[in-house]
Amino acid sequence: MIRLWAEVLTLFTIYHARTRYVSIAMAAVLTFAVIPLGTLGQARESDSGDPQQQIRELRALVIALQHRLEKLENPKAPADQDANSTPAGDAAVALHSASQELKTSAAPAFTKEDRATLDFLNGTTFNVGIDGYYEYNFNAPIGRVNLLRAYDVTSNSFNINQASLIIEHAANPLAGQRYGARIDLQYGQATETLQGGAQNELRPQVWRNLFQAYGTYVFPLGSGLTVDFGKWASSLGVEGNYTKDQINYSRAYLFNFLPFYHMGMRATYNLTPKVNAGYWLVNGAQQTEAFSGFKSQAFVTTYKPNQTVTLTANYFFGQQGRDTNTVLNPGFPSGPTQPGLPTTNISPAPDGREHIFDSYVTWSATPKLTLVGEGDYVINRLYAHSSPAHVSAGAAYARYQLTPEYAVGGRTEYLSDRGGLFSGKTQALKEITFTLERKFAEGFLMRAEYRRDFSNIPFFLTDKAGVLHNAQNTATLGMVWWAGQKQGSW
Repeated sequence: MIRLWAEVLTLFTIYHARTRYVSIAMAAVLTFAVIPLGTLGQARESDSGDPQQQIRELRALVIALQHRLEKLENPKAPADQDANSTPAGDAAVALHSASQELKTSAAPAFTKEDRATLDFLNGTTFNVGIDGYYEYNFNAPIGRVNLLRAYDVTSNSFNINQASLIIEHAANPLAGQRYGARIDLQYGQATETLQGGAQNELRPQVWRNLFQAYGTYVFPLGSGLTVDFGKWASSLGVEGNYTKDQINYSRAYLFNFLPFYHMGMRATYNLTPKVNAGYWLVNGAQQTEAFSGFKSQAFVTTYKPNQTVTLTANYFFGQQGRDTNTVLNPGFPSGPTQPGLPTTNISPAPDGREHIFDSYVTWSATPKLTLVGEGDYVINRLYAHSSPAHVSAGAAYARYQLTPEYAVGGRTEYLSDRGGLFSGKTQALKEITFTLERKFAEGFLMRAEYRRDFSNIPFFLTDKAGVLHNAQNTATLGMVWWAGQKQGSW
């Protein structure tokens, strides 16, 4: 800055020595008088706090004075020069030209490839989440195992329930972008429940950390036909995978029982502004690789009569039995196939069907009070001639926002497991949960929870081998952190 002022003063001195038009004072007045009003406005703004802008304007002034000195040293003007031009006018033109050049040079020049990269990053969100807890089971069960829990599966232990990375480039037809993609990577205890167990997959080691991975395209048909291909979280059941978006810390029986995800194709379409319809064609209930050649289907309807009520009704049906024997972690293949792919048939192959009728409604009764109800009925046969197993269940949820930082939530649930389809035993299960939430900041919350599970038969583990209890009481402290640009529910 000092050097620039020195250059200005030097040029003014030289200017005074070589011209008889004005004194130094008059030169300064004339020079600043021809500065455009917009430039003066910028100078006032820069004087209030932008040193870089001041430097740019001083440089422009130096260039203008240098230009004028060159004209004085070479008085022969070009033939096409305006005869009425004046030193002040020359300086004004030079200063204006220099200012424009500086403004242009100050703006970053992006190539076409740079612009494409920036546009992509502008529409892409990178999100991370950490979910951990400490839980105490008052039964002090052998092995510290909590029965019938989806995620909070161990007691008297500090645990990382879930560590997640979500990358999403969502489709945005209004902005001219009809395609999108999403990937959810998951690590921690919950992966074994979600997709890391042999009960879910032919080769769980292949898919253990890949919770979601799908691509989207919105076809320009009517209001827009959205088609996804890949693996996505199931919308059967009102609860979801990410704890921050739930009312309680622990999950309901119904979340644990209903499918977690599907692999295949789905299409959704807004029939009206209030009604959305969807159709799925998938491998089955949480089958990234198909258990059989039979494909499951689903019809999904969402009705939103107003801004406070949302009603969802789903019907899912298919054949869930395996037609081949599972081979887990076999090492190198003994034949011309990839490790773990089964080549031994089950005969006769299960041909029974499963039908899931799922519905739930969410009502924002007031800005602070949210009420949720869910009802499900499931029937399943291993073989077409087998006796069916039934699950009928219902759950009710409530959440009240006491203050911007504190909220309370509750859940009560009943599940009739006839044939042991869910728990392995025919029984009537009930649970009641109370949750206190403290949100410290947007990105960090803590939940303290008390839950009681109970059955009409002795079922839950105790501290003595072979001794079961008909109830299980737990106290939990859960902590959830998240960060990223994705808004709303994950």
